Amino acid sequence: MKTLLYPKCSVLIATVFAISAVGITGCSDHTETKAVDRVEEAAALARVKDLEARAEVIKSNMPAANDITATAGGTDTASGKPTIKMPDESTIPDDEFGAAVRRGLQIANHTYKEMPNNVGNQLNCTSCHLGNGSEAYAAPWNNMPSVYPIYRTRAGRVNTIQERINGCFERSMNGKALDLGSDDMNAMVAYMSWLSQDMPFGVSPEGRGFVKVDKNLEPNTDNGKKLFAEKCSVCHGATGEGQYNDDGTYVYPAVAGEKSFNDGAGMARTYTAAAFIKGKMPFGQGNTLTDQEAVDIAAYFTHLPRPVKANKDKDWPKGDAPKDVRR
Repeated sequence: MKTLLYPKCSVLIATVFAISAVGITGCSDHTETKAVDRVEEAAALARVKDLEARAEVIKSNMPAANDITATAGGTDTASGKPTIKMPDESTIPDDEFGAAVRRGLQIANHTYKEMPNNVGNQLNCTSCHLGNGSEAYAAPWNNMPSVYPIYRTRAGRVNTIQERINGCFERSMNGKALDLGSDDMNAMVAYMSWLSQDMPFGVSPEGRGFVKVDKNLEPNTDNGKKLFAEKCSVCHGATGEGQYNDDGTYVYPAVAGEKSFNDGAGMARTYTAAAFIKGKMPFGQGNTLTDQEAVDIAAYFTHLPRPVKANKDKDWPKGDAPKDVRR
């Protein structure tokens, strides 16, 4: 396997051994050794040293033969998983696929403006999927088209990536599902696929989802209310209503009220919201709160008034719902 993967290195190392053998054979203490032989011997040894040095350089740059995550996109040293990276937009091709990718990027960042028939609040995909949907530990989309279809406990069955996207439209966007074969759905999948370039097929990247928090912690909503006022309200408003520009776009998104996600969204669950808060909030100060503080804040604001998701009783049909699910 290694020989097939790295023939250049194998040939080079074999050459080193061959020349070494010639050099050793030519080395002799015989008194009749000619001066020209010693010159050739020195030259051969010099070539051996050069080849050995080149072989070491090649070997040090080679991924392990069974390391399927060693890609141009980068690999996390600790986990061995591919790392999240936003590709340069100059790599979007100038063709029909590229047009779909650009449309997907536009939808991601301006969802409620671009999709008024499908969005029932004033949020964008990038309200939660930060950094154009390509920020580690902010539910990035990188490589998700190759990870799906997967089994999801909330649905109790295998979901496609299109179904997962529609779940967000119906919950996080408090809106309506897209037609599965629509141009806009295809544009979103195309954009996610473009984000996934140079990543190994089917491998979950480092930074997928959110950071971990201790789900055994009991929330203190009184402390959460206090912390929300101290650390969150300056951006999201005293009651989580958000801040807006004159044209209706938000400066900071609503985390409660009619302009926010409904109670069937993942972000309406205490520990899911806490994981996002822990890793990314306050904005620009991620990982500065303790797990307990994040859980307390999440328990407070997720239970503020917000739209109600219809048919929540059909979620987790196999009875394996997490303890923080809203009913």
